[in-house]
Amino acid sequence: MENRESQTDLPLNTIFQLGDSITPEQASFLERHGFLHFRGVATPSEVQTIMNEVDRIQAKWVESGTREIYGIPLFKGKGSQGGEQIQRMPFTSCFSSAIKEFVRDARFEPVRKLVGEDARVGDEEKDGVVVNTYMNVPGSVYPRLGWHTDGLRDLAYLRMPSQMLNVGLHLTDCPKENGGLRLIPGTHRQGFLSMCFKKLYFVSHRPDAKEVCVETKAGDLTVHDGRLWHRVERSTYEGPQSLRRSMYVPYLTDAYQPKGTASKTPFYHYIGMAARAVKRRLS
Repeated sequence: MENRESQTDLPLNTIFQLGDSITPEQASFLERHGFLHFRGVATPSEVQTIMNEVDRIQAKWVESGTREIYGIPLFKGKGSQGGEQIQRMPFTSCFSSAIKEFVRDARFEPVRKLVGEDARVGDEEKDGVVVNTYMNVPGSVYPRLGWHTDGLRDLAYLRMPSQMLNVGLHLTDCPKENGGLRLIPGTHRQGFLSMCFKKLYFVSHRPDAKEVCVETKAGDLTVHDGRLWHRVERSTYEGPQSLRRSMYVPYLTDAYQPKGTASKTPFYHYIGMAARAVKRRLS
C-alpha cells in the first residue's frame, strides 16, 4: 500500500517518458488523476511531416470548397492572413499515408493497450484522426473551447459514461501563455449530478481553482480521460504566435462501424453549426 501511495503522490505537473509499456507508476497516476503527459514521443522531423501533410490536405479542401468529410462538417474560420482556415479536420489519416503509417507505429502500442488489447485505430470511424487548430484572430471559430466532459451523449440517456481516453499528439509548443488544455484532475471519478451540472457545458470559460494547465512541447503526447472536466484556454497572443495544433487518434474497441461518402451528418453537429453561424454574425 505504501508503494502504491508513493506512485500516485507525484506532482500534478509530472512529465513521463513513454517506453515499451505503461509502468505501474504511470498507471496509478492515470487512475488517480485521469491524465498522463509524455515528453518527446514524436521527433521534430515527424512533427514537421505531419504539419506539412495537414497543410496539404487543408489547401486541397479549401480549394475544392469541401464542407464535410464522411458526413462530419469541417469547422472553418479565418487564419492569421485573413484567408480561410479549417480549424477542425476529421479523418485526416484517410487522406495521408504518412499520417496513417505514423499513428500505427510500434511506439504507440502501450497507449493502444491502455484502451484495450484489441483496440484499433478508427481511421474511418467516429470522426477519424482529428486535427484541431486554434488561433486567436478575428473570425476564428476556435480561439478557445469552454468547459465540458466527453460524456454528454451518455448523460443525455441518463447513464454514466465509461472510461474514454483521449490520445493527443501536440504539433506545436504550447506554454501557459499560449492557452491550451486545462483540466480538473480527479473529476473522471465524479458522480452523475456533478458531471451534469458542475459547469455549463461549452458556455463557461471561467478558470477553476483546481484546474491544471498541461504545458506541452511539439512532439509531446497526452492521454486524458474524457470524463474529466476540461477546456481549452484562449492564447494571450494574437496572430501566428497564437497557433496551437494537435492531433487526436481514436482507439476503438466496439463494433466496426466505418463511414463513407454517403454517411449522414449526426444531429448534434447541426446544433454546433448553428451556434457557430450565430457567433460569426455577432462578431
